[in-house]
Amino acid sequence: MRLLLFKGMIPVKPVKLILFLALIFAPASFYTVRVIAGVDFNAPTASESPLAIDEVWRRASSKYDSRRTEILRQVDSTIQQGPFRADWESLKQYDVPEWYLDAKFGIFIHWGLYSVPAFGSEWYPRDMYREGSEEYKHHIATYGPPDKFGYKDFIPLFKAEKFDPLAWARLFKDCGAKYVVPVFEHHDGFAMYDSSLSDWTAAKMGPHRDLVGDLAKAVRAEGLHLGASSHRVEHNFYLGVGRTIPSDINDPNYAAFYGPAHRWLEAAHGAPLSTDFTFVSKAWTDDWLARSAEIVQQYHPEVVWFDWWIGQPSIREDLTRFTAFYYNSSLKYHHVGVINYKYFAMEDHSAVLDLERGQLGEIRPLPWQTDTSIGNNSWGYIENDTFKTPEFIVHQLADIVSKNGNLLLNIGPRADGTIPDEVQHTLLEVGAWLKVNGSAIYATRPWKVYGEGPTKVAVGAFLDTASQPYTAEDFRFTQKDGILYAIELGWPSGHEAVIHSLSPSALGDGKQIHSVQLLGLAGTLPFNEQADGLHVRLPEQPVCKYAYAMRIELLNH
Repeated sequence: MRLLLFKGMIPVKPVKLILFLALIFAPASFYTVRVIAGVDFNAPTASESPLAIDEVWRRASSKYDSRRTEILRQVDSTIQQGPFRADWESLKQYDVPEWYLDAKFGIFIHWGLYSVPAFGSEWYPRDMYREGSEEYKHHIATYGPPDKFGYKDFIPLFKAEKFDPLAWARLFKDCGAKYVVPVFEHHDGFAMYDSSLSDWTAAKMGPHRDLVGDLAKAVRAEGLHLGASSHRVEHNFYLGVGRTIPSDINDPNYAAFYGPAHRWLEAAHGAPLSTDFTFVSKAWTDDWLARSAEIVQQYHPEVVWFDWWIGQPSIREDLTRFTAFYYNSSLKYHHVGVINYKYFAMEDHSAVLDLERGQLGEIRPLPWQTDTSIGNNSWGYIENDTFKTPEFIVHQLADIVSKNGNLLLNIGPRADGTIPDEVQHTLLEVGAWLKVNGSAIYATRPWKVYGEGPTKVAVGAFLDTASQPYTAEDFRFTQKDGILYAIELGWPSGHEAVIHSLSPSALGDGKQIHSVQLLGLAGTLPFNEQADGLHVRLPEQPVCKYAYAMRIELLNH
């Protein structure tokens, strides 16, 4: 015997077809308590039809139907007011705001229920239900089988009792970041903000606090720009693996949290997302659009970061609706907003391309962004992670900025709201470098070449740690207000920098070098223009760590 408290009372694995049909077609107003003999609501449900599974989720979420409908009405009203329409011809007229082009460096934050187990990665919510995975084995050994202790049972353990948004914001400012992008909701479906469309939020459960709302206030008080990251759209399939085993994913009592949890008919590796055939209902895309719009309405983010699945074919129509709504809305609150997208999810000119844990080999004419994590193994906090060094991050920042990009650097706080000491140290080291060399980074634009030297980056996503270490022969160039900056990525043993791209013949255009300064050092440096390049005499000791920026003033003959 099982006690079921559920609107519509739809058993996912019905004993009899008649019972199943009766429950599917029960009226939406049918709330009751039932005791059904012989029905195990944790039993696998992967064999059920996608329509039936989606209906379970829809009924579980129906208490918010009227609110969702009202938000969608507001979305369409805002689109109609313009100037942006919900079509790519209109959206490709978008221009990236100057503040974002100038900012260059932001902080990403992955923090949520997955920080409680702190094992494997931020994909623990899915992998704990995947038989044979290390997360599955760890979960059973530590917490018990997933039909007895499911992902929902981490909620009371997520307390954020040491969370200090003011201290976080000060740290982000001190590290030199100009914008901060917390994850408002990850693939797991637990909202870190105060949503009017869900009960499964940090404001109503667990910490009982609008965590990102408090952080938003602190970030803006420090003069930083606020972004919002939403991974809600992937929740459509994210927990579907839990339907293949006895688990609480199958229990309709928790459908409002676990979502449809459809089978992920994933595109083959390297194939375009258009070959992803996962079931997506109109009800789901409506819900995604409403939740995304709600974040915009309540928090007015200046950046909205989306993961890859917004490019799934079933999402595209509502993606144009969101984009037009967001751009039109942001013009009322401040300047036009920024959307980060991956791969080919959006038209190139309509938003800003984001490359996960990767870099480009050349200057991209359109602005772009790399997002990577200080943690090498996870975006969220896990125990015994390894971390990127300050030198690695400084070098990556210089390379990305020289190619017209921004760096969005992720951290993963603990479940209690503290940021690991190693992470804080790395951030502050980067901040110390930027205090000396920020003129070569902030508000700069690419020069005619991105740089020179023997070291080439590994091009593409998920390859940022595959590149070889840089040397003193590697330079990255930026420019601003008629000044050229050459960032040397190592300290030469002979105290002489040789920049081949600045030979008289390479400079051309009647230009000559007037003066060279080393940022952080008073006065000018002696230099000599030779056929093989610009030779600059450096001091005996470097003035900072990691990389060394020279300010080069050019004059016309």
